[in-house]
This record gives sequence, structure tokens and C-alpha cells, in this order.
Amino acid sequence: MGRVILHCDLNNFYASVECLYHPELKNKPVAVCGESELRHGIVLAKNQIAKSYGIQTGDVIWQALKKCPNLVILKPNFPLYIRFSKLVQQIYSEYTDLIEPFGIDECWLDVTESTKILGSGRKIAYEIKERIKTELGLTVSVGVSFNKVFAKLGSDYKKPDAVTVITKENFKQIVWPLPAKDLLYVGSATEKKLSSRAIYTIGDIAKSSPEYLKRILGKWGEVLWIFANGLDTTPVTPPLFEDNIKGIGNSITLPRDLTCYEDAEYVIRMLSESVAQRLRQQYLKCYTVQVWIRDSFLFSITRQEKLQTPTFLAREISQKAFEIFKKHWNFKNSIRSLGVRALDLVCANSFYQLEFDSLKKFKLEQLEKAIDQIRRRFGQSAVLPAILLTKSDLPCEIPLHNKIHPVAFFK
Repeated sequence: MGRVILHCDLNNFYASVECLYHPELKNKPVAVCGESELRHGIVLAKNQIAKSYGIQTGDVIWQALKKCPNLVILKPNFPLYIRFSKLVQQIYSEYTDLIEPFGIDECWLDVTESTKILGSGRKIAYEIKERIKTELGLTVSVGVSFNKVFAKLGSDYKKPDAVTVITKENFKQIVWPLPAKDLLYVGSATEKKLSSRAIYTIGDIAKSSPEYLKRILGKWGEVLWIFANGLDTTPVTPPLFEDNIKGIGNSITLPRDLTCYEDAEYVIRMLSESVAQRLRQQYLKCYTVQVWIRDSFLFSITRQEKLQTPTFLAREISQKAFEIFKKHWNFKNSIRSLGVRALDLVCANSFYQLEFDSLKKFKLEQLEKAIDQIRRRFGQSAVLPAILLTKSDLPCEIPLHNKIHPVAFFK
């Protein structure tokens, strides 16, 4: 028996959750948008009515209002969305233990073994869809197929509240006529390269030779050929700790541009506090620190460097990140957004070469763990580094509710 993979995609997730708590908005165009006063003013999610006006995710608020002057704009409530995401995953877990999140509102489920007890993949998909609607008031589109790529295509094929089954017998009729951009990992740049060579559909990719695609796209050409021909064998991999967590990071778009190193040091320390605390929560340390910088013209760079020993200390991550920053940024342009990320993760109790100051580092680790306990009890801002009390026009903390997801399709 072949594999039976489901891809479940919650429809208009943020907006749908908001409408549950604001039933008076059910028949109005609704968009969940970032806060414009913090310069996050883009559409994050919209309901079906707003979508009918042509509003798209990523539209700036003024663009969305131009398309739909009556648009109701709501601020995001991420803790609420995460709560619903967990509730949905509890339902999934009653059908299989092989669940792989692909974002807060999407999951792959391998129900191959479950079909022996619960019936076909189609039956399970309909049952899950109806349970989510009845128990949580949300709708979900489900793709059912023999691999992850086609299951995802299936969930995108009909929306909202639908089930699409793509089999080895019908995939050429359903999948091949779709535009090439609908295939996983075909972005706008890849689409342009393909269309310039008269490759417009997924079927065109499938019928091209893998050698030809490799000449155009490098190794990804062969991968796309495998995807298009239904030959993907990537397993559904539950996030079981560090094997699936490639990095932990935080980034922020600032309420004002950063114009000097003092500003940058402040923001880097704030982000590092969050990154380090999340590392400790996951019982991980990092060997590499990465910095992401985007200037006021939306040009961005990413730079990273290795640490001598792994760490989950905020002060060490912050120090390395600021070193990287000073090496690669001269403030010719001001900065709009900044990010810090911890990479090359290992278990916190992994062995490594001790140094002369290892005892001091051990004491600092105990200190930062004690600070975690104080923050858990009295709030995140109960203990802050002194530097984070120096700039009232910049935020002094960043929420810790970020959910960790696998960062790539391939493991």
C-alpha cells in the first residue's frame, strides 16, 4: 500500500479566529494588519469577503483601504492564534502521531497506518474537516495524496472548506495543468526563468528533461522535476526537538529608523535577550550567531560568525551580534529592521572544550536561568539589562510567543 498523506490548511486563519470573537463582523470585509504606528502596517490575513475585493496578504493598509474603503482592520492577537493552532493539532493527533507543522496554520499528516482502522484518506480528511468546523468554528482545506508535495497542492486546489484527492491515477489531469508557480519552491525568480524557456505549467516541468532543468536552475531543477512527476518521497517528520530546529531568531521593524551604533546595540541586546531565553526554554545552545539588517530603502543583508564555545547567554549572543554588525554596517543608510538568529544548535549539555573562564560562564548561566524564573513569575520586563532602560522611543522587549517550526521542507 502506498503512503496516504494529508495536508491541512486552515482557511484565512487569523481573520477566521477574529470573526469567532467578533461575530458582528461575520458578513463584513475583515483584515488583520500589523500596527501602522509601529510601521508594521501590512495585511497579514483577510477573510473571504475582503479577498473578493482583491485584497492580498502583504498589501499596505492604504492599498487595502483603496480597494475596499469599508474594510474592518483588526490588530493581530498571536497568543490567541497559537492557542487555536494547538487545539487544531490536538484533533490531528487523534488520527496520527506523524504530524509535521508547516507554519502556524498548516500541517502534514501521515495517516497511512490509520487508514487500516479509520478508513480511506478521503474519509479521514472529511472527518477532520467537519470536526474542526463543529468543535472550533474554523474551516480547513485538506489535500489527500501519496506524497507531501501533491497533498499541499490538493489543499490549495479548492478553498475554502474543501477536500481534494490527488492519486497516482489522476495527478496528471489535476496537477499538470496548474501554473508552474503553484509548485512548492517555484518562486517569482524561478517562474521567470522557466517562462522565458516556454515552461509555463507543472506539466511542462514534468515533461522537460531533468538535465535541461538542472542547466537552467542548478540542483533545484532536478528537485522540481521530481516534485512535478509525483516522485517526492520526503517523510512527514514530527518536530521532535533539535533535529528539526535549525535556528531560533527574532527580528523587528522599529518604530523609527536606527541612525547610530548606540541605537543598534540597544536593539541587538533586546533581540538577544529573547533569543537566549528561547534557547534556554528549548534546552539548546548555539555555535553560530547571525545578524539580519534591512535599511530604509528595504535593502537587506545577512551575516554570521561562529562562537568559540556554544552558548545560551544573552550577553554572549549580543556581544557577537554587535561585533558582526559593526564589521558589516557603516550607517551610510539608516536601518528600518534588525534581526538576530542563533544557529548550529546543540543540546545544552553537549560536551565541548572547557576554557579557563568556564567557571565564570557556568555562574552566568545560572544567573540567566534565575532571571528566567523571575520573568516567568513577574513578567518579562521584571528584570532587564540597564541598556534597555535608556531609550524610551524604542521597545525594550519583544514577545516570546513565537512558535518554533521546522524551517525547511527537507530535513
